[in-house]
Amino acid sequence: MKNQSGSKTLTTWTPEDHTFWQNEGRAIANRNLWISIPALLLSFVIWQVWSVTVPNLKAAGFSFDKSQLFWLVGLAGLSGGTLRIFYSFMVPIFGGRLWTTMVTLSLLIPAIGIGYAVQNPSTSYTVFAILALLAGLGGGNFASSMSNISFFFPRSQKGNALALNAGFGNLGVSVVQFVVPIVITMGIFGALGGDPVTTVAANGQTKSLWLQNAAFIWIPFIVICALAAWFGMNDIASAKSTFSDQAVIFKRKHNWLMCWLYMGTFGSFIGYAAGFPLLTKTLFPSVNALQYVFLGPLIGALSRSATGWLSDKVGGARVTFWVFIVMILGVLGIIYFISAESFAGFFACFMVLFAATGVGNASTFQMIPNIMRQEMVRLMPGATPEVRVRQAEKESAAITGFTSAIAAYGFFLIPAFYANFDPRDALKVFLGFYVTCVFVTWFFYTRKGGLLHDVERYGRFLTAAKS
Repeated sequence: MKNQSGSKTLTTWTPEDHTFWQNEGRAIANRNLWISIPALLLSFVIWQVWSVTVPNLKAAGFSFDKSQLFWLVGLAGLSGGTLRIFYSFMVPIFGGRLWTTMVTLSLLIPAIGIGYAVQNPSTSYTVFAILALLAGLGGGNFASSMSNISFFFPRSQKGNALALNAGFGNLGVSVVQFVVPIVITMGIFGALGGDPVTTVAANGQTKSLWLQNAAFIWIPFIVICALAAWFGMNDIASAKSTFSDQAVIFKRKHNWLMCWLYMGTFGSFIGYAAGFPLLTKTLFPSVNALQYVFLGPLIGALSRSATGWLSDKVGGARVTFWVFIVMILGVLGIIYFISAESFAGFFACFMVLFAATGVGNASTFQMIPNIMRQEMVRLMPGATPEVRVRQAEKESAAITGFTSAIAAYGFFLIPAFYANFDPRDALKVFLGFYVTCVFVTWFFYTRKGGLLHDVERYGRFLTAAKS
């Protein structure tokens, strides 16, 4: 049975059916994916806009101290992570099309608010704190976006699709760190955009600064993406479920294990991205860090989007295991080069670390649907294969969103460690955490007897799912 022509709700959705996928499903899935990607990119832009706006507040006439500035960045991370918890469950309740449209439009609130607030040096810190919390609306969107896309693709392509959605979405971190320093030096919107402030450099040179452009520049793109979501995306009828139906994931052991592993990959990526500019400036004050900081998130995002196929081919758990080994080596290198006072070595090791987090972001998400398909065989032995697959898809989507919510707290935790400890001591803590991630991946998933050992090593997934 084909879907009704022109309908935004897909009443028939069976991507594992090869004929359906080739004739109808693939085109619809790809359209939803390529609308989702720019919307998610803009979400990361708004979430991370404080990371490049805050360093310019003093030049714009604001008198906030370092602690207050740190909290403006941290509050966006805290609210983004918290909102992800709720957003994780929204797509099956509201539908992917409506929810994506609403959350994309919600980005206008912090974008407009920040744009106006930074123009007035008398704006209170309370207002800025509220706007920082509202920037977390962008952080929350990741959970629902990944949950939505996970429903559209067959298992064999799910890892790559999620990697593309998340990887290009993560590019928003690099985009905002690259674009904002440029646009705040130009009167792009003329009189409509407001007046600039005049800043004086240490050498006495003056220049005009349109700090409001850091937020205003994204407004037209947000509107375009919201319209594209409403008119171009679809809802999947079979993906609908209530919160109570999805809440079963809190009883699943593997939900919590994947939260731990995804904190190690995505939590590291987003936390390192947020803290890298300040860490570099603190350790190597003679280096102009702002011209380099966007490269780390860029490499991490591209490695995520470019390596989803690898996990689909050789297995997400096996890739994840080696990712954490590389991350351990990367951290050891960073600690060494900090002591050696070598910026080149420090920077190179961080680029390796960012690249590894990107690969791990893709591989951990690829693991989730495979884990739940295997678990449904054990949990629902009397159910038909179709029922088990449908339940696995729903739980996988909820777990995907929830793990991303927990991992988002890395945005706050890593800069907080930098702020309160010697950077080398903070990195040693992260090193110990990655050692536990290696053990969890090996013990529960890749060793002989682990849940995914046979699936990934011998390709027995379909047999297990249909038995």
